Amino acid sequence: MKPASHIAVLDDEVDITLLLANYLQSHGFRVTQVHNGRALMTLMESDPADLVLLDLGLPGEDGFSIARRMRERWRCGLVIVTGRGDAVDKVVGLEVGADDYVTKPFDLRELVARVKAVLRRLTPETSPAPVPTATATDKLRFAGWQLDTAARSLRNPQGEDVTLTGGEFDLLQAFARHPGRVLSRDFLLEQTRGREAAPFDRTIDVQVGRLRKKIEVDADDPQLIKSVRGAGYILIPPVSHG
Repeated sequence: MKPASHIAVLDDEVDITLLLANYLQSHGFRVTQVHNGRALMTLMESDPADLVLLDLGLPGEDGFSIARRMRERWRCGLVIVTGRGDAVDKVVGLEVGADDYVTKPFDLRELVARVKAVLRRLTPETSPAPVPTATATDKLRFAGWQLDTAARSLRNPQGEDVTLTGGEFDLLQAFARHPGRVLSRDFLLEQTRGREAAPFDRTIDVQVGRLRKKIEVDADDPQLIKSVRGAGYILIPPVSHG
């Protein structure tokens, strides 16, 4: 039996963490409640969570700083759950590496759908059948880069592994499967976040910016992923399979 995904809920309000924990547990998740950044870091060292629900409004702590530390040290899902609904906060949250951003008040059913969507992007689908051997079509190559869609991994031209978040991987995969084609923000949003997510065009702009920092020689003068004003983005180099 597949073990239950471990969710860490960080909020300084005990009533909120208890509410979320009870609801998530009723949907089959294992949940740990923490109430400050130090407790979260301790938990991640001893019993790493598959996904963290992070509140930004913590007394005496910067939620964005906690998010940055999480991204620097662990590869897990990160969903910001906060009462701060300003567009600037959303952009900053996504820039520091959050996979999704949910504002309070929220519908618990929607939150669970978003959690499941992030976990699906982070975890390749499995089935009772034997895992097939990787084929040529599992690997997409462009400008010396290799994107392995089966292993969900990326190697740079020097053969080194480059760590991507689930959203960044899905975004790059969308580009690599449609090289030389202008992809709209709506199309990319659908490819990277699914129908559970509410439309938010700036999400794609932020994710493209983060991806460029990892694959471009100069993210301020991108040569691989170009912007097409008023239309979207395009992957310039040709892509080969195998």
